[in-house]
Amino acid sequence: MYERAKPGEIITFGSYPQMADGAEKMPIKWRVLQNSGRELFILSEYILDCRRYHGEYVDVTWHDSDLRKWLNDDFYNAAFNDSEHRLIKTTQCTDNGEGSINTEDKIFLLSVSEANELTFKLGEDTLRAKRRAIGTGFSKVKKNDGCKLYVYDKKVKADYILEKDEEFGCSWWWLRTQPAISSRAYFVGTRSSIRSYGHVNLACYGVRPAIILNY
Repeated sequence: MYERAKPGEIITFGSYPQMADGAEKMPIKWRVLQNSGRELFILSEYILDCRRYHGEYVDVTWHDSDLRKWLNDDFYNAAFNDSEHRLIKTTQCTDNGEGSINTEDKIFLLSVSEANELTFKLGEDTLRAKRRAIGTGFSKVKKNDGCKLYVYDKKVKADYILEKDEEFGCSWWWLRTQPAISSRAYFVGTRSSIRSYGHVNLACYGVRPAIILNY
């Protein structure tokens, strides 16, 4: 099934709450970024949740961040069953930022270089080719820890995505790479730009997990 998936196409894998009430898990849609012939590099089509990069505004690395721990523990176990776990590759993550060591992750965020290179290859006619993203209903609900996804509600067309003839405001989403200031992390803005000034404890940025599948 996965061996025929082409960059830009959508597949489903795993399940996670997506409606605002969070009562039911639904299949997760993933955008194929790369198919090497043995592995599939995929990125969630939608922002699935809203989380801080780290719980406190302190110097931290991707290796030690709360978000990395959440992705590889809570999200990994909530979104995938045992048979799906066996398909998920342990990925060597580089380009994590100055002073941040390489990591081995099951679930990760895109790096700056991956966001630039892989999304560019999808082509301008692909819905998410410019990296703009919208959140699920679940991602927009305020969480117990205070996280609440910021959604653009300004009447500027560049801040919206048209889906099924309805306009949805875009949101920011985290990348794993950090700039020289290690209390910050890169993120993708609503108009596809990559910015470096996201304070790690901001509670309004979204999460688009990335995975490499073996098949």
